[in-house]
Amino acid sequence: MKACLLLVLLLFLAGCATSTREVRRASAATSPVAAAPSHAPIWPANAPSLTAQSAILIDARSGKVLFQKNADARRVPASTQKLLTALLVSRRGNLDTLVTVAPEDTRVEPTRLGLRPGERHARRDLLQSIMVKSSNDACAALARDHSGTEAAFTSQMNRAAWSLGARNSYFANSHGLPASQFSTARDIARIAFLTYRDPTLRHMMQQRTVFFRHNTGQVTRLETTNKLLARSSAYNGMKTGYTHAAGRCLVSSGRFNGREVILVQLGSKTRYIFDDAERLMAWSGRSGSGGGSSSGTF
Repeated sequence: MKACLLLVLLLFLAGCATSTREVRRASAATSPVAAAPSHAPIWPANAPSLTAQSAILIDARSGKVLFQKNADARRVPASTQKLLTALLVSRRGNLDTLVTVAPEDTRVEPTRLGLRPGERHARRDLLQSIMVKSSNDACAALARDHSGTEAAFTSQMNRAAWSLGARNSYFANSHGLPASQFSTARDIARIAFLTYRDPTLRHMMQQRTVFFRHNTGQVTRLETTNKLLARSSAYNGMKTGYTHAAGRCLVSSGRFNGREVILVQLGSKTRYIFDDAERLMAWSGRSGSGGGSSSGTF
């Protein structure tokens, strides 16, 4: 009897070990963003300085880390978490399906399209307003349309984040308005890494101006919140964010001397964030930046 129990226990432990290895392999496969070879808060030493409390710069193709600053410190991500919301909506597909606006979708502040209960809009149009202008009411409408309720959608967000390796994050809403939620620069980079590969979202987030037509016939001009897009054609996305608790946040992408990069900045200031992004991303395209080879995966 004891021998049988011992055999069962050994088989159970072997199964646990196999499951753990499978989870690790799956995580690495879905989020190949390399970790820097240094555990120092800021790496490498020859990189330009920046104001953000947390930041990470990665190669958008390989996932190699080129720069990091407190990349694993938990911070409030503000609207940068809309990248995950947009990714879930885009992956669901059927973007020409109409969404009927509910009263609860309109009870958000401060950035809004001005949607009214009963209006019907294509998922595509609502999604575009999120990527260009960060419209919170459009975000709420798409989250409810996707999962039935905001709470159900955030559960989907957290499951998706876990599956792609962003395991130091917790999201409590779809839009990033103040709530008990957190992420890290590295986790937001993991999300951005996949968002960058979505052709629909790539097209939307590089637009400087779009027009949104309300059911009344009124047309609203939406101008991008990402000021980098006006500075140079080298920049091609991704998402801004701000709350009082989060400070200024920015996920930006671009191509410099043939290298495609993604930069995440959390907890910066208005007067510095775009200049810091411009300086650090330009540095990434110069020969020898990155401080050498990376090790492991995000």
